[in-house]
Amino acid sequence: MDIIPQDLDQMPLSSDALLAQLDGWGLGYILHEHPPLHSVGEAKEVEAAMVVPGEQALRVKNLYLRDGKKRNYLVTLEQDRKIDLKELGAELGVGKLSFGSPKRLMQHLGILPGAVTPLSMITGVQNEVVFYMDGAAQQADVIYMHPLINTRTVAMTRADLLAFFDRIDCAVNWL
Repeated sequence: MDIIPQDLDQMPLSSDALLAQLDGWGLGYILHEHPPLHSVGEAKEVEAAMVVPGEQALRVKNLYLRDGKKRNYLVTLEQDRKIDLKELGAELGVGKLSFGSPKRLMQHLGILPGAVTPLSMITGVQNEVVFYMDGAAQQADVIYMHPLINTRTVAMTRADLLAFFDRIDCAVNWL
């Protein structure tokens, strides 16, 4: 699904506004622009050229999920990690999980399908989305993610990403 300009008008915060906020907070990142990415496979092809040799990099996939009580979760995992929603629900202690709809994704994280990212917690915290992150991020030098749109990828140090979560009052639950 390609994003069209009127879709971007629905977003409560644009990618440019997010990047300006990161700049204002003094948080570093390297911005990469590219064609729209729709899958982990496509992302791997594009992101392979971004990673600096010797860098302990984490490239992620993100799942927007809901449980039976209509609570919302954003789960960020290493992109090659296999996931079973039943097992994940049991690990989180929340029971059955399912994917949230595009409408709910926009409502709770302020983004469109294909652009799910930990940076969307800037909106998610206001909507009581619970955030979980792969423990592998604690060992990474740099984490690659979309800045609210799938035609861009930012590389942020672990320290800057954690500082971002502190700035927006987002609790990180480690998996």
